Amino acid sequence: MMRLCALALLLAAGTAAAQPRETQPEAATGRTAQRPAAVATKHMVAAANPHAAAAGLAILRAGGSAADAAVATALVLNVVEPQSSGLGGGGFLVHFDPASGDVVTLDGREAAPMAAKPDRFLDPQGRPLGFPAAVASGRSVGVPGLPALLAEAHRRFGKLAWPELAAPAIRLAEEGFEVSPRLNGLLAKLGADRATPAMRTVFFEADGTPKAVGTRLVQPALARSLRIFAAEGPEPFYRGAIARDIVAAVAGAADPGDLTAQDLDAYRAVERPPVCGTYRAHSICGMGPPSSGGVAILQMLRLLESHDLAAMQPPNPMTVHLFTEAGRLAFADRARYLADPDKVRVPLRGLLDAGYLAGRAALIRLDASLGMAPPGDPPWREGRYAPDPTARMTGTTHLSVIDGEGRAVALTASIEQAFGTRLMAAGFLLNNELTDFAFATERDGVPVANAPGPGKRPRSSMAPTVVRDPEGKLRLVVGSAGGAAIINDVAKVLIGVIDWGLDPQAAIALPNRGSRNGPTEYEAGTALELVRPALEALGHTVRPVESVSGLHAVAVQDGRLIGGADPRREGVALGD
Repeated sequence: MMRLCALALLLAAGTAAAQPRETQPEAATGRTAQRPAAVATKHMVAAANPHAAAAGLAILRAGGSAADAAVATALVLNVVEPQSSGLGGGGFLVHFDPASGDVVTLDGREAAPMAAKPDRFLDPQGRPLGFPAAVASGRSVGVPGLPALLAEAHRRFGKLAWPELAAPAIRLAEEGFEVSPRLNGLLAKLGADRATPAMRTVFFEADGTPKAVGTRLVQPALARSLRIFAAEGPEPFYRGAIARDIVAAVAGAADPGDLTAQDLDAYRAVERPPVCGTYRAHSICGMGPPSSGGVAILQMLRLLESHDLAAMQPPNPMTVHLFTEAGRLAFADRARYLADPDKVRVPLRGLLDAGYLAGRAALIRLDASLGMAPPGDPPWREGRYAPDPTARMTGTTHLSVIDGEGRAVALTASIEQAFGTRLMAAGFLLNNELTDFAFATERDGVPVANAPGPGKRPRSSMAPTVVRDPEGKLRLVVGSAGGAAIINDVAKVLIGVIDWGLDPQAAIALPNRGSRNGPTEYEAGTALELVRPALEALGHTVRPVESVSGLHAVAVQDGRLIGGADPRREGVALGD
């Protein structure tokens, strides 16, 4: 195991000379220095910012549950990492209770207004809008789900009083915090000219320059909303003064939206059945539709299970080949079948059927790439849908928690694009999650499952995941940011931990790679450059990319908690 850990760290250390060919919406801002895994024996939080992880740890030290710590951490992330998540967005949460063995998954995904129609993102000539134009529009704002999701998680799994959980975020919003290099870098990439007036007031100086690194950023309007949240819970966000602010901000956009007070009033966080399967005798449980993350990851793992990955140490070209071929097949099915299960008949049982996946696995060749994989025809399928290959890279955050009683939470939250729509209401940024819908809503007269619709929740790639070992004990809590690449990045960590025996930090640091049923993408400037010729010889179209993952994980091993935080962001794992 030590040899593999050392190898993983070596492979993660890339040269800065290679220039990526693609810039992602939440752009990469470099790697932090290599670090060892965090180790604890009682409880642990891994999150994308030190302030957030520290807030979660303080809640655990006060006797809070994993859900309590997750709420506090998520609220602080709204303050210190506003480009990625917040009260104006949504998320998915997976909770594990070792006493009962139950895995509960909660859906706080944003919902479209009831006025939404399939042509929402088409121009007057019926052509899909350009993505930047759709983002900077009130039409892209969905009903925020995170306030309801956090409140529901606390109601079901919390221990401490609700106001205690918001206290760290309120303090940081009122007293301020020092702007981090990542926040400054992303503000600079956005530019004041693309920010709304409300956003410029908060995040930019009077001359249009972004708040400098180390500048104390105070957010009084956000502090007021957090105080209301602490005192009254989510009610004002859906039926009170904050709800009115949200509606007004959407209606007042340069390209107005149609979100109404009735849309906010009707919103609820929803419990969904967890999507679970096995991989090498481990139980993998994640989020089902409207997220595609849990389904696609399980498909990939099952497609790879017949191959002895443990014998293929990274950066073996065959490992990358097999991994990307499995991704092509999973993303092909994702494009055709996965959408909001309340609005579309998703053939979930068929997509995870052992016989169906055996047939899909047989399509993987050792001597050649599939290139573009076709979707399958799973059993128990109802209805006919055209594929929507949309697989954007977007701004998101993830946190993982294990408390002193072994309860675990994996929470992935997002406002979609970096800084969302750039619209602000009551001190927080509003999401553009509705651009996760398909823009072209039919192909050759066949409808697309992920088309916009009244009250519909757009397909997501978020993949908060809980892993249990062959004895049913908690083994790993993991998830990531990074849009559609979340699926590949989380699968990479699962293979790193289960097949290669890596600790979470080493598995996270491995170079990212994958295919979203297009080019074979790999993290630029890493040791994966070495396998490119072998992949091209197998017919892969290879493309280096900037990696925007935000993997955060906590593992249980030999009675210890071992945590990892993605060096591509600013996070840490903290525990006692």
